[in-house]
Amino acid sequence: PYTGPGTNTYVIADDGMALILDPGPIIDSHLEAIRHALGSDSPVAVAVTHTHPDHAPAANPLGSEFGIPVYGFAPGLQFEPTDTVADGDVVRIGSTELTVLHTPGHTDDHICYLGEDVLFTGDHIISGSTVILEDASAYMDSLETVEKVTPELILPGHGERITDGRSAVQAYIAHRRMREDQFVSAIASGATTVGDIVDIVYEGLASALVPAAMHQVGVVLLKLAKDGRIAAWDGDVLAATRLTVGTERA
Repeated sequence: PYTGPGTNTYVIADDGMALILDPGPIIDSHLEAIRHALGSDSPVAVAVTHTHPDHAPAANPLGSEFGIPVYGFAPGLQFEPTDTVADGDVVRIGSTELTVLHTPGHTDDHICYLGEDVLFTGDHIISGSTVILEDASAYMDSLETVEKVTPELILPGHGERITDGRSAVQAYIAHRRMREDQFVSAIASGATTVGDIVDIVYEGLASALVPAAMHQVGVVLLKLAKDGRIAAWDGDVLAATRLTVGTERA
């Protein structure tokens, strides 16, 4: 239930050369679709936005098949970059340049690729939904960084293209702030556990999505404690018995 319509793989081609971005899991039919999409263009590299299993595992096999480098921020499960990239690095495909933006939050190793008029966002921004977080503080910082440079066209890791990129990033920021306010309000009204907060804020949520919601609440509570908006959070996703409301966000 967490990948929506599936993972988007992009073949970015220029001057007869191509970069394969986020090749996804090792599924024969999908690998064949990538080969078909390459057409007469020669692949020069494979790159990933992050190392989740719906984005990265096919990168190394494709790198070996074509004898090309594999770019990524860091190694991960079923992924080992031949060339690590860092914030500000430039990946070139013919005359096309993509600038690497380190955007931690969804994962610590997440990066976006910024072109002249397009941003490839992986799971930093997706279409039609929000994303699961590992670090809510880092994610907000990354959103604010991306907001400054986002063009109108976003090509996300899941869902359809986004043609109002700046507005989409601003909507993500507003949504995250709204959730923080809702969690603080729930605690102020008497919620003492993550389950309480999920019941209040995500009323009617499908049972299959409750574990993800509980994880998300726990991650955001860590940020709220860090920001001083709640007095304490014990870090236990299943119990928040020491939750009390602290300073409101200015």
